[in-house]
Amino acid sequence: MQRFTKLVAPIGALALAIGLSTAAAPAALSANGQSVQTGMQANAQAGTQTYIVLYKANGVSRASLAAVQGAGGTVVQAYPQIGVAIVKSDRGGFDAALRAADSSIQGAASTAGFAVAVEDDNSGAAVAAIALGAPAPGDDNLAALQWDMDQIQAPAARAINGGSTSVVVGDIDTGLDYTHPDLAPNVDFSRSVSCVGGVPNTDPAAWMDNNGHGTHTAGTIAAAKNGIGMVGVAPNVKIAGIKAGDDDGFFYPEAVVCAFMWAGSNGIQVTNNSYFADPWLFNCKNDPTQRAIWEAERRAIRFAQQNGTTIVASAGNQSDDLAHPTQDVTSPDNTTPVTRDITNACAVVPVEVPGVIGVSANGNKLIKSFYSSYGVGAVSVIAPGGDSILQQTAAATNGRVLSAWPPAAPCARRVIDPSGATYCYLQGTSMAGPHVAGVAALVVSTGVSNPGTVASRINTTADKMDCPADMSVYAPFPATDNGAPQVCQGGAGYNGFNGHGQVNALRAIGG
Repeated sequence: MQRFTKLVAPIGALALAIGLSTAAAPAALSANGQSVQTGMQANAQAGTQTYIVLYKANGVSRASLAAVQGAGGTVVQAYPQIGVAIVKSDRGGFDAALRAADSSIQGAASTAGFAVAVEDDNSGAAVAAIALGAPAPGDDNLAALQWDMDQIQAPAARAINGGSTSVVVGDIDTGLDYTHPDLAPNVDFSRSVSCVGGVPNTDPAAWMDNNGHGTHTAGTIAAAKNGIGMVGVAPNVKIAGIKAGDDDGFFYPEAVVCAFMWAGSNGIQVTNNSYFADPWLFNCKNDPTQRAIWEAERRAIRFAQQNGTTIVASAGNQSDDLAHPTQDVTSPDNTTPVTRDITNACAVVPVEVPGVIGVSANGNKLIKSFYSSYGVGAVSVIAPGGDSILQQTAAATNGRVLSAWPPAAPCARRVIDPSGATYCYLQGTSMAGPHVAGVAALVVSTGVSNPGTVASRINTTADKMDCPADMSVYAPFPATDNGAPQVCQGGAGYNGFNGHGQVNALRAIGG
């Protein structure tokens, strides 16, 4: 995933930056679900900033909404289920004025300048009853290039269970190209949305992917078995594009909160998250500003989980040990980074939020990819994300993962199917996470719906993998942020590089 996490690419490897920006938003909802008169569009006025306002208890009262207006702000979206409001203001010192005016506020923080860019290599609704998945045997035109699927036994799994059409995976990303021939048959238009700017917008033009990253992750999850191009892990399930990253690939906190609230409110059973949500790469809970944003995002994730959504997240591409962070030299990455000493009080969202299935990346030689972040407690399983330096093989000739791609988006390693459909090779933990999200969708298609049970099934059926026998191969790739050497802690049953092991689609569905 790109930062989604910055991929340091020695030996001249290319990196694609993906970031977040706010955009003009449609009418917002108040705490009681009624339309709020915003009085301004997102970022319409010079100096206007977006704020995450966190309340001490769930609920956003009318008095609190009035306090926002009195302090010089405008509520553009309220989430009373988790006690969070998205507010805009062009008043200097608005956050301090609002806290002084309303004692129910736990924290208020501007999200201006706080975003994370995705950089992969490109050089409360009730859950509906689930119809069990049907088989999807056979291959499509580019099957010979899908070493990653063979590695996790996805073709064997889908020959038994290709997923259910009543299962929906929300791909929280840069949107998806709903016109792509391999995605179009499976796109759920009714549950796709743009959250850029913090307010849901269901217009398909708003959640169209002009970046490419979201289309790539969506293809790995659910490219159709249709004789064209590639086949996803779960080719029968539906895919919803939840656009939280703008066309530059930045994921602002208001968009991340919106995305999880949307998933939890619209019966989406699985989400894939191939990004990091800022304000900082490591978001420190002992800092008042960062804590407000971290807590708002955590509440939104918990809301989705409590409503039946299994959440999968990529670990990052900085070669960092997330269990032992000491320094962040990356954040904020869309302005001027500031070197910070950090501790375990600082966490990465969403991968380090409790209950999230964290995913590291490996290549075709079955060792952790040179760039992949890792960490005991942060990584649940490992999955193919590609490795262009340490793991080029006869099957993976360039080491990278192939998936769907918008034809107009730049791609350094493009493949055109005989049908004319476009695909692209990328590497990153962004590519690993969608494999696990696809397997989660297959598990849900067997009738298992509780997120904790889905995670347990994925963990217990993974192929156990020990720490690499030769750690010297990682010597040229120390952690991006603190320069520490990569260290694998644990044994074959569980370790910081591989978690519980490599995800196995066939075993996960009981095959």
